[in-house]
Amino acid sequence: MSNLAEAYSWINLRYLLEGLWVTIEVSVISIVLSFIFGSILGIIRYIRFPFLSAIVGFIIDLIRNLPLLLLLFFTYFGLPKIGIKMEPLSAAIAAMTVFESAMIAEIVRGGIQAVDTGQMEGARSVGMTYWQGLRVIVLPQAMKKMIPPLVSQFISLIKDTSLATIIVLPELLYRAQIIYGQNTRYMIPMFIALAVMYFVVCYALSLVASGLERRTS
Repeated sequence: MSNLAEAYSWINLRYLLEGLWVTIEVSVISIVLSFIFGSILGIIRYIRFPFLSAIVGFIIDLIRNLPLLLLLFFTYFGLPKIGIKMEPLSAAIAAMTVFESAMIAEIVRGGIQAVDTGQMEGARSVGMTYWQGLRVIVLPQAMKKMIPPLVSQFISLIKDTSLATIIVLPELLYRAQIIYGQNTRYMIPMFIALAVMYFVVCYALSLVASGLERRTS
């Protein structure tokens, strides 16, 4: 019990919470940026612009089949070789945004394709342009279908922030390793604390998504 009390001392908990804030910061920024870029890429791939859609599709498929860890290594260790140097926080956000944008692009494309083609035909029959029909009729319906896979992808992103410990980002897992590295008896308590913190963040996101799904249904 004394080891448990020492492991969960206020100093250690505050140190972990600071790491949790870094994890949340990276997650939120990456989620916002990847949703914006992923949506644009998904729409481009769906509309099938000549040449452009094929190029975008190739890039998306390429990134989706690369491990996120490789992108983290590339942004932090590879880019400085060509003169682009990033801090661990910026490198983590950049790598995760690129990776998640490719994933979200496919979710967006699939969500739009899941909407019945008659919806667009109906929009065109009442005088809407293609872009108006896509924005006003198709995308709102597609968004309802996209909520579950998007939330699942965002939760995966939050958990994947732990990979950034490899580039010395002072996030949650990195700080836990520092704590139990000083005293190996703190290892199990730190693992328990990590599990609780990740669960709280991910479960809170799933609750928010469930509320959005109910409101849009």
